[in-house]
Amino acid sequence: MMGAVCGDVIGSVWEFTKRKGKDFEFFSPAAHPTDDTYHTVAMAESILSGVPYEKLLVDYFWKYPDGGYGGRFWDWAKLGGGAPYNSFGNGAAMRVSPAAYIHSTLEDTLKAAEAYTAVTHNHPEGIRGGQVIAAAIFLARTGSSAAEIRTFIQDRFKYDLSKTVDEIRPTARFDETCQGTVPQALISVLEASDFNDALRNAISLGADSDTVAAIAGSVAEPLFGGVPKETFDFVWPRLNTDLQKVIQSFSNAHGLKLFV
Repeated sequence: MMGAVCGDVIGSVWEFTKRKGKDFEFFSPAAHPTDDTYHTVAMAESILSGVPYEKLLVDYFWKYPDGGYGGRFWDWAKLGGGAPYNSFGNGAAMRVSPAAYIHSTLEDTLKAAEAYTAVTHNHPEGIRGGQVIAAAIFLARTGSSAAEIRTFIQDRFKYDLSKTVDEIRPTARFDETCQGTVPQALISVLEASDFNDALRNAISLGADSDTVAAIAGSVAEPLFGGVPKETFDFVWPRLNTDLQKVIQSFSNAHGLKLFV
């Protein structure tokens, strides 16, 4: 899950800028966590504590009111949560990474991804987006190659992963849907040479930069063996101690390294 947080923080500077290309300041002093980090950490805390995820989403909303939340989530959380609102937004995919580390089988992982996703994003496309990323993380952490992950996602979930980053970039636009951004994020990872390159690919599209990078980072972390220390050292001080404690506790509980 640290990979998702890194993608969010590093990508935060470039959201709404419509930046195209990989030549940008990777470690910007203005980088900061957004709702992508808060929702991911809330899921980790729910898994650790047993507190319902929907309750913690509301709690984190009030604790971090300046997270840049989507309008429908804002309305839902401000009213104290409740029934899901049939969303197919990419929040389903950016926050799901903790669910990919708690089971030893793919099918159980997919069930967990659906359960955590559906508390808000119960539209079929929202659930599919959450399951796709959970599956990619599970496959990466259990030894599958980028080519094997690509084939599995295309065959089972019918996402088209045939384009390259260079082919996507010219027409990529700000898109908050799972079906619009999850394939972009996955291609950014599957084409990358290392963890940081996956984030550069994602941000270079000039679209929903922090969220696409968070999704990409969540898959790149297990695929490339972890978050590089220099990247961790940049992101970690930008998190408050409460966020750090949850991430550390979750990593300890599931045998994850914060960096390599």
